[in-house]
This record gives sequence, structure tokens and C-alpha cells, in this order.
Amino acid sequence: MQILTQFLTAIAGEVYKHGTMKHLAQTLKALSDPIRLRIILLLESEGELCVCDLIEVLKLPQSTVSRHLAYLKRSCWVDTRREGLWMHYSLSKESCTICKEVLHTLKQNASTLHEAVSDRITLSTFLKTKVTPNC
Repeated sequence: MQILTQFLTAIAGEVYKHGTMKHLAQTLKALSDPIRLRIILLLESEGELCVCDLIEVLKLPQSTVSRHLAYLKRSCWVDTRREGLWMHYSLSKESCTICKEVLHTLKQNASTLHEAVSDRITLSTFLKTKVTPNC
């Protein structure tokens, strides 16, 4: 109950700050897709990942993963960093209060879900066998 109260208080403050429900809806809608939620949890556990790392874990085509990452970027969930031809993604360092509160709740409740644990194991195995650190 305390987590819910803190979360709702943060949302109320953020809605007031941005002056519209549109920001709130876009922020929360970004996590309504299981693929995007898995990406957020992977970035939370690893820090920064290249698109090729996410493709390997999610077992999805590059275009699909990139589309989900673009959605998360537009929703202020992720930051990008270019290294040569490759884009690296990390959770936004300047995320809004809503994102921080939701991420905190996700860490506490979703990171132990079977799919999240399996994704982290798959990523760890892939990173150990990856031939070059850059994709």
C-alpha cells in the first residue's frame, strides 16, 4: 500500500509539473508492451546494451527491436549513444519522477519474474561468448 501511495503521489506531482495527462499516458503506455518491458528490465540490470545484444536475447528481428527502442526513446525511458555504426541504449539518466518511481517498482516486483530471469541468463551467456565487445 505504501508503494502505491508513493507512486500515485509522484504521478500527481508529475502531471501538475507537465500540465497534461498526455505525458503520463505516453510514459505508462510505453511499458504496456511485454517486449518494451523486457528491454527496460534488461537495461536496468546491465546498464548499457547494443541493439545486437537485445536482438540475441529477445530473438526478434533488428527492425522490431529498433522500433521498440525508438518508442522507448520518444517516451523518455532510454538514452542513446552512437559508437561507429552501432547504437547503444541505456536507461535515461534524466528521467522524470514517474519513470524513476515505476522503475523502482519494477525492480522490486518484476525482476524476479521467470521471463526477466531467463532474459538476464541469456544475456549473460551471450556476452561471455561475444567475439568482440563492439557489435
